[in-house]
Amino acid sequence: MITLRNITLRRGSKVVLDDASVTLQPGEKVGLVGRNGAGKSSLFALLTDRLQSDKGDVDIPRQWAVGEVAQNMPETEDSATDYVLEGDIRLMAARKALDDAEAAEDGHAMADAHALLMDAGAFDAKPRAQALLMGLGFKGEQVDAPVNSFSGGWRMRLQLARALMCPAELMLLDEPTNHLDLDALVWLEAWLQRYDGTLIVISHDREFLDAITKVTLHLDEAKLHRYGGNYTAFESMRAERMEQQQAAFGKQQDRIAHLQKFIDRFKAKASKAKQAQSRVKALERMEKLAPVLAASDFNFEFREPASLPNPMLMFDEVACGYEVDGVENIIVRGINRSVLAGQRIGILGANGQGKSTVVKTVARMHRALAGKITEGKGLTIGYFAQQEMDVLRPDEGPLSHMVRLAKECSPGAREQELRDFLGQFRFVGEMVNQQVGSLSGGEKARLVLAMLVWQRPNLLLLDEPTNHLDLNTREALSMALNEFEGTVMLVSHDRALLREVCDEFWLVSKGVVAPFDGDLDDYQRWLLDQSKEAAKQAKEAAKQASKNFGKTAAAPAPAAVVAAPVEAAAKPAAREDRKLSGQARQRLAEQTRPLRKEMESIDARLNKLADERSAVEAELAAGTAAPTQIAELGRRLKGLHDDLESAELRWLELSAELDAMQAAS
Repeated sequence: MITLRNITLRRGSKVVLDDASVTLQPGEKVGLVGRNGAGKSSLFALLTDRLQSDKGDVDIPRQWAVGEVAQNMPETEDSATDYVLEGDIRLMAARKALDDAEAAEDGHAMADAHALLMDAGAFDAKPRAQALLMGLGFKGEQVDAPVNSFSGGWRMRLQLARALMCPAELMLLDEPTNHLDLDALVWLEAWLQRYDGTLIVISHDREFLDAITKVTLHLDEAKLHRYGGNYTAFESMRAERMEQQQAAFGKQQDRIAHLQKFIDRFKAKASKAKQAQSRVKALERMEKLAPVLAASDFNFEFREPASLPNPMLMFDEVACGYEVDGVENIIVRGINRSVLAGQRIGILGANGQGKSTVVKTVARMHRALAGKITEGKGLTIGYFAQQEMDVLRPDEGPLSHMVRLAKECSPGAREQELRDFLGQFRFVGEMVNQQVGSLSGGEKARLVLAMLVWQRPNLLLLDEPTNHLDLNTREALSMALNEFEGTVMLVSHDRALLREVCDEFWLVSKGVVAPFDGDLDDYQRWLLDQSKEAAKQAKEAAKQASKNFGKTAAAPAPAAVVAAPVEAAAKPAAREDRKLSGQARQRLAEQTRPLRKEMESIDARLNKLADERSAVEAELAAGTAAPTQIAELGRRLKGLHDDLESAELRWLELSAELDAMQAAS
């Protein structure tokens, strides 16, 4: 159990927590929410002893291991697999114990160390680490590549995999989805749903929070408020709580006014002075309720485009990619599509398939390596880059960016007009001159949005625009895009934004761009089907390898070579071979026992889930449920279906691992 009692925490002059208390039970999955700058990351630092409270107590069981995503960028020549393995603190401790025992030539200590290694799952640690990497989007050839060979986004995925590798009783995840595509995000959701420890996650992805959390912890005005439910439930309960608080405040104000009126009227009368004095004391004793001061909402809108060419774009056998030292590297080829006025296109596909490359080609950041892109007359492109610094200058302030932009598209704009415009995006006072390099991720994103709005584009190209936006700003962006009269092409892992904005999808996969016939739910099912198919293929490959190995081992020696003396001499050797073979089988049985045990557990769970699903389907088919129950039964049925798919996928993964180990033995 985690208990925070009357915690006060200051960061400089700012009070992050003020007499805050909360209790979290073991195994709970908690979403920590609050506006940007409220102190969520400071609370994580408090839980990990990087910060000490000014007052109050923090109780976490001493034996609990804590897993957390490191925020520093790793710099090492170690392979990705080895780097992730180092996240398993129990395994690293067992390895060190063995090294120390061997250095001391202590046989007893060596035996103890080998037992620790067995307990830490050393025999399958490497496959487990590589399974994490593959789940987070790394390819087979990348798992052994040096850490320093990866870009910043991929190194943050390595940090996430390293945290997941830790056998932790408490997992703290701060914005774990920022550098993930939808494929990896769906995988991470399934992994966290299976995690049986206590989880606290900071995220601005409402669908991610809804999928994995059952408790919401709201950090607001330096107080912690616990809500039993996921983010959607929290929003509903908080709205109700705010209404009740506002009503209570209104009633108290009426009561105060009534008492004050009595005091003012009768305090000068001797006959009523005693009663008036009692009203004064009642007023002083009254605990004053604060009015509900909701954080000011952030809203903006895109200006009406000057023109709407139709079609806006036409692709004719276009190939997209990049050049390195004059050598062309084509990632996507043969694009033959049109982009029409008013379309809302969501671009789907795994990282590395070429989504950003296609967008950069349309944005004129890269040239088309083949084919032709025809632009409509009057086309004006607004481009939001995944890495904001691709379009920002770190040593200049927001006002300098706007002045330079105004010279290009509206030379008559005055400085005060630009300052007022920046104020709409929360850049006020001296913030307009603060160097962009020192701004937070959310502030940089708001500046890019401001620059887009000023340009009055008719085609918006948005590449992961929500990475650093809080939930309020994401909702403002969604509303602005829905009211935008031009065309939108959106790359995002924010499923809520994709659902609310896009009415059609393109899939970038295996070097081509094709329309995806379905919605996001269909895409997630397609991703699961792809994972299952990959697991089946791995299983078949392992089986075939096993068969080939068996055939090779069983092949008889040529008759001409086998002579009687050799046959007689071979009998002791055959006995020795059988002995060694038996030992090998015993070792293999020991190594595969955890896998087989987990598969048996999943089999039992699959049977139980199937029985529950049949019971719910029967209850729905009977038609006797009340209308309120039908909705709940529908949600239960969907949850059971998702659990079955997740369990089946895990069973296939384990089966493939088991077959591969048997084939390699």
